[in-house]
Amino acid sequence: LSSNRRSKIMLLPTFYLSHGGGPLPLMGRDPITADFLKSFPALLTTEERKSIKSILIISAHWEEHKVSVSSAAHPKMLFDYYGFPNEAYEYKYDAPGSPELARRIQKLCQAAEIPCDLDDKRGFDHATFVPLLLAFPEASIPVVQLSLQKELDPLFHINLGEALSSLREDTLLIGSGFSFHNLPALMSGADVTRSKVFDSWIQSTILKNTWEQAKKLLTTWKKAPGASFAHPREEHLMPLHVVFGSSKNCNAALILDEVVMGAKVSAFIFR
Repeated sequence: LSSNRRSKIMLLPTFYLSHGGGPLPLMGRDPITADFLKSFPALLTTEERKSIKSILIISAHWEEHKVSVSSAAHPKMLFDYYGFPNEAYEYKYDAPGSPELARRIQKLCQAAEIPCDLDDKRGFDHATFVPLLLAFPEASIPVVQLSLQKELDPLFHINLGEALSSLREDTLLIGSGFSFHNLPALMSGADVTRSKVFDSWIQSTILKNTWEQAKKLLTTWKKAPGASFAHPREEHLMPLHVVFGSSKNCNAALILDEVVMGAKVSAFIFR
């Protein structure tokens, strides 16, 4: 879009969310995350809410060799966690899918020379249904999921977001991950207070730099202090790169600044 045309079209904000641990926010065992996920839609203006025709979740829990997009008209549930009580496998999120949006995403990827497959078997994983059950419980808005690319290259995922930026005219883009994701440390009960080192870096990178400066820093995020401890593997960080890429020339704001399960975590809106 030209700058003149862009100024005349309201683009929806994008979000990077920390979605909590498995189904815990739905089970009353992570009230901080649950309260946040219930409340973040209030950041949308009335006009923005009316403009949302669909939701695209960039899921930390889906990786493919080719970027893939869910294309089922009525996606099923995918309970991609283990060892929880029976109730954790009974949740339902009955929002429709959108094969039309899936095809639109595929075309935008192809135009940017990014290979993209449609997947009509993929169900809603917990990076999707946990936040949406809390944020949009009416399940009336069509939802599509986007995978990460398995190599988890940061620049690739920023470029992927840039390719999808035009979706923001009528689609709410949500990167669903976790700004701290060291499961061995969390599961062992280790002291994770040093998570604040990387969290401070990610906040500074997003909030105190131009988009181009932040892009350089996010591309080399592994050099950041505390990076390898916060993300031994980066699949929960990459959804941030996608929504960041889709939000060029936007202002970022911090919308979650909390300690969850002992770890310092953040979430952002780009508007």
